[in-house]
Amino acid sequence: MWWKTLSAFLLVYAIIAGMLIPLKPGIAYVSPQSAKSGQQISLQFHGYNTYYTAAPAENIRIWLQYDATQAVMAHDVTLLSDTTVSATFDLPSSLPRTTPSVMLNAIIDHPVDGVSLLPSAIEVRADTSATATTTWTAHPVDQLHIVKDVSFPYRNVIYETIRNTYYHVPMWFSLLIMFLASVVYSVRYLRSQNPADDRRAVAFTEVGLLFGIMGLITGMMWAHFAWGAAWSNDIKQLMTAVALLIYLAYFILRTSFDEPEKGARLAAVYNIFAFSSLIPLLYIVPRMFASLHPGATGSPAFGSQDLDNTMRLVFYPAILGFILLGTWIAQLRYRHLTIQDKVLGID
Repeated sequence: MWWKTLSAFLLVYAIIAGMLIPLKPGIAYVSPQSAKSGQQISLQFHGYNTYYTAAPAENIRIWLQYDATQAVMAHDVTLLSDTTVSATFDLPSSLPRTTPSVMLNAIIDHPVDGVSLLPSAIEVRADTSATATTTWTAHPVDQLHIVKDVSFPYRNVIYETIRNTYYHVPMWFSLLIMFLASVVYSVRYLRSQNPADDRRAVAFTEVGLLFGIMGLITGMMWAHFAWGAAWSNDIKQLMTAVALLIYLAYFILRTSFDEPEKGARLAAVYNIFAFSSLIPLLYIVPRMFASLHPGATGSPAFGSQDLDNTMRLVFYPAILGFILLGTWIAQLRYRHLTIQDKVLGID
């Protein structure tokens, strides 16, 4: 059928594009990472996917920025390599606000690479004996080089693992669709007592559980790189584990009765309550607590800060591709269950 061909095409496209499209240039880290107000300091900026030597040093502008109106620009830039540049700053004698220290963002404007940003790149502590005359508002960040190309955004901490977005996240969308289809067939079975509806409910539940396990595994791999541990008792990790255990109980319930019809009816009722618990567990409760995942504490994930237009060109086709793949697998599983029941003389 055409949708099977579409599924294969979308998945191949998501794998190839997701793996081969490069990341935008970015700033990996700055050294040293602390300074005092009023100090003249030389900093080294270490880039990722950068080509600093592709432009003359005098055309590269670097700022230490506090906010949109307060920043100080480097007055001396030296190219050390494609991935390393040195810059000298005269820090103002006072801080942008009356606190013992502030965190400053690093911004590099490069004619070829475009703009790179490293949030909270350096801490500047107040030095009451400093007498420098430089001011924060003397060097606004403006006239930036915006490079438009086909590339994924550079994000500190996750780096290249941002590509897992196209495989880990669609697993959860597919899980939700598979479980939704399962509960629809469970309701139909309760109304019609047609064994075919029960088999379809089982098939979609099995595939949904498969996607849940795959999503959990890919998430643990991602967490190991980004957070330093595969399992950190994050609220989303815990709620996902609970949801999968609830659906595992669905299959235990089916096999707990000698009469298959009775087990199927009770499992269908249980499936309705299991799906009702799925939405709060995966999409509501995690937003009520602090989490390392995006979308925690009430803010939705996958907004403008999580996905750019290039990522959306891969992300949405990947979701559709995995959903169609899940439907395909569920259809094959349904056929297998039908043959199995006929062999056993149940249907």
